[in-house]
Amino acid sequence: MWDLRALVSQVGAAYNADMRVKNRRTLFVTFRPALFDALRDYSRTRFLQDLSAGATVGIVALPLAMAFAMASGLKPEAGLFTAIIAGFLISALGGSRVQIGGPAGAFIVIVYGIVERYGLANLIIATAMSGVLLFLLGLFKLGTLIRFIPVAVVIGFTNGIAVLIALSQIKDFLGLRVSTMPADFVGIVLALSGALNTLNPHALGLAGACLAVIVGWPLLLTRMKQRQRWLTHLAIIPGSVIVLVLAPMAVAVLGLQVETIGSRFGGIPSNLPRFVWPEFSWDSIRFLLVPALTLTLLGAIESLLCARVADGIAGGHHNPNQELMAQGVANFVTPFFGGMPATGTMARTMTNIKSGAKSPVAGMVHAATLLFIVLLGAPLAQHIPLATLAAILMFIAWNMGEWREFAQLRQFRLPYRITLLSVFFLTVMVDLTVAVEVGLSAACLTFIYRISSLSRSEQVSPTDHPLLTQQPGTVNAYRLHGALFFGAIQLVEAMEAQLPDRALVLDLKNVIYVDSTGVDALINLIHACEQNNTRLIICGLQHQPLDMAHRSGLLTLIPPENRYPDLVSGLTVASASVTASAIS
Repeated sequence: MWDLRALVSQVGAAYNADMRVKNRRTLFVTFRPALFDALRDYSRTRFLQDLSAGATVGIVALPLAMAFAMASGLKPEAGLFTAIIAGFLISALGGSRVQIGGPAGAFIVIVYGIVERYGLANLIIATAMSGVLLFLLGLFKLGTLIRFIPVAVVIGFTNGIAVLIALSQIKDFLGLRVSTMPADFVGIVLALSGALNTLNPHALGLAGACLAVIVGWPLLLTRMKQRQRWLTHLAIIPGSVIVLVLAPMAVAVLGLQVETIGSRFGGIPSNLPRFVWPEFSWDSIRFLLVPALTLTLLGAIESLLCARVADGIAGGHHNPNQELMAQGVANFVTPFFGGMPATGTMARTMTNIKSGAKSPVAGMVHAATLLFIVLLGAPLAQHIPLATLAAILMFIAWNMGEWREFAQLRQFRLPYRITLLSVFFLTVMVDLTVAVEVGLSAACLTFIYRISSLSRSEQVSPTDHPLLTQQPGTVNAYRLHGALFFGAIQLVEAMEAQLPDRALVLDLKNVIYVDSTGVDALINLIHACEQNNTRLIICGLQHQPLDMAHRSGLLTLIPPENRYPDLVSGLTVASASVTASAIS
């Protein structure tokens, strides 16, 4: 085993040497999983820690994987196969040392909607398409751009998804008889309200008891472990695993009449998944582009946010581009083996860290543990009550939401509040895709407004620079501040309407950014000055504005004698030219 470790270290060293030779700036990112670096100084102690952590996370992931799949309108094995295949690939190929991948609650609403509208075969295609898009995002170094999505948008749709998850579980929590559950909010509410007369007291009692155990288990351990030190080791086992064991026993002993996985789905298979190739066409791909983009965006946000939080707790730094490429590979491969979309998962990642994981090997062990359970313990899963899984998802939905943000909304500016609430209500009432589109559009408009309001132009007065008092009205000078972009070109356009007789001095020292529209505005100002026989002097071009002026050809329109490093130099030259003109 440890000879293999030495071989891996040699391969990693050779890979590093080769990359140093080829070290050059390219458009593409280097494909280098975090596993390579983790295995360089790997030891027996670390392996035992990873083995223990991975086995613990595998047990924790069992009920979550089945619950997420069933809430998405799929069979429970879809979640298990996703946790096994995608979990292994994300850990083996990802850019984080401790992140665990698999089915996530954030996908429930989207997957359920895709299955209802387009069918299971098209879900496979949409998931595979999102895998390709995720891989391309990482390949082209776009992983860092995900963090620029505003917090208001993320919180809005996260809370909205949490509400929809809880709403979708009311049926099994109450044991209602609903033949077909709609995908939209209004349809769900109407279907649930119309089936309230079918409430099952056994299901409600069992679900309520399971929820109480899930909530009370960590509180009980906190009190008891102060007296009994050995109980500290039980803290890593969540309440969801406890109820998963106790609930089937309670049903059998008490003779409760509740639905189980076996009664609804006939249990889960105890063999490996088979490869499935769906029928598709280019029309289908075009038709599924929007759902695929939604899965891509949500998967990227979830995985990178989870990886960032994991870095803060476990230490180290993840590679966002490598993580996205691993997510892409996992989401492309998994659906063809009966799986569903996968991403980084917060609860399982935190369990992995708390259990002492040291490397991606723990995530690979987690997938192997699930595979072992499926192969040997599948017959036992048919006895798990659906009310228990509903209670688990209710608890996850509550922990998933950032509910404190609603209470603290008064502390934020109006645009933030509008963005957060609009995304939240659109997610719940309309559709997640529409909510994200509206939220990002609102955030972009707010950003453009804020940047344009911070960009300003101020005319230099004669009291600031005595050079302007020599020939009043013949020389005007302006300082520009902020960004000269499409939202602030009116600052330059206003100068064209008040051109002086002799010279216009423009100080761009405090301009931090110029876009193509800003360049066009400056070119138009140059032409207007030429027609008015006004000398245009540009001062303080530096950094990005200077680079943009080079690339756009703007500097070729401004002769060297009209370019100066600071405002004083420009005003001195402008005043001298005016004086010389007056003498002549």
